[in-house]
Amino acid sequence: MQQDTQKAGEVSEIEALKQKLTESETKAAEYLDGWQRAKADFINARKEEEKGRSEMVKYATAGLMSDLLSVLDSFNLAMINKAVWEKVDAGWRTGVEYIYHQLVGTLKDNGLTELGAPGETLDLSLHQPIEEIETDDVKQKDTIAEVFQKGYKIGDKVIRPAHVKVFKLKTNS
Repeated sequence: MQQDTQKAGEVSEIEALKQKLTESETKAAEYLDGWQRAKADFINARKEEEKGRSEMVKYATAGLMSDLLSVLDSFNLAMINKAVWEKVDAGWRTGVEYIYHQLVGTLKDNGLTELGAPGETLDLSLHQPIEEIETDDVKQKDTIAEVFQKGYKIGDKVIRPAHVKVFKLKTNS
């Protein structure tokens, strides 16, 4: 009888250990699941922070680029009148043109893209029509005839739309 009692005690002890093992496995699975969620949340938070930092740099760059556009406009105005520009001392003119190209290259290297060129199709998200020219040519409809002021963008962000003259079809009145 003592042997039966001993076996019964061992069986109940084994059952208790099995139950403890099951509980431990359940807790371990919960802890693992929680850890995996926390790790995923941390990775997502890090990605969001990096994205935010990248956006901040992008907008700071856009602000600086926007400030430099007035300098670029001044260069363009200085060189637009070819007759007057050709009268300027050739050495000085070459130096100014070199500085201009250096500035344009630096801006392009930092993601600046020009907007607006004659022949492009009008896109109101990129171009601001200032004047319209009537035409009979259907192919010219809504195309840019002339650019008054170049526009610029960085990535998808338009810093300044191009101010343009656009062809419109003549209306029969």
